[in-house]
Amino acid sequence: MPGDPFKQRFVLDTSMFLTDEIRGDDESLQEALLDLLDLIAEARLRLGISCYVPPTIHDELTTMLADRNVDDEVFSKLNTWVIRKHPDRYEVSIPANVVYRFVDEMSDRVDRGLRVAEDAVRRAEATSDEPVEDHEHMTDADQIVSDLRDKYRSALRRGVLDSREDFDLLVLGRELGAGVVTEDRGIIAWTEDFGLRYLRGREFPDLLREYLRAVEEIDESGTDAN
Repeated sequence: MPGDPFKQRFVLDTSMFLTDEIRGDDESLQEALLDLLDLIAEARLRLGISCYVPPTIHDELTTMLADRNVDDEVFSKLNTWVIRKHPDRYEVSIPANVVYRFVDEMSDRVDRGLRVAEDAVRRAEATSDEPVEDHEHMTDADQIVSDLRDKYRSALRRGVLDSREDFDLLVLGRELGAGVVTEDRGIIAWTEDFGLRYLRGREFPDLLREYLRAVEEIDESGTDAN
């Protein structure tokens, strides 16, 4: 049938639902999500395109959406059109090189984190307990601790697989041979090692629209030919 070439599977990350890039001008998060989920539904019904999330991602996403007070309609459409599936962690094979790179990278990041901590200690030795200018409830030491947290988090976590959600996303993508849709640069960096294709979350709605438009043109040309 004409729609067969468009049949694909995608695994969706939390970040693609929450990025401002999927919103139109003056469009609320609620409106953007409903538009996106309607596109996913139409692509499923007309093209056989399937969208998946691991349960860990689903739980993370629904918690964040609840905190943002979205309506029940969003949850209903999410649960209807986005398939929850556990990744098969026992059967999916991961190249040894991926594990080797992860261990090597974490060792390097621990060293970077240690240097950040050492720098904070040296700065703390030269400080007083006087309040920071314009922050009467924060001392110099408090400011150093705050800076340490930010720099330490950046050194150890940015661009690395640091959660079960990220790992489940990649394993499920490998299991299904699916494209990974995310705005997370760390996940994007690891798709190459997992042998996965990826798409930025901001590009996904336009991709679905283009597929649907192409199928409409194929259907119309078939009708004209008859």
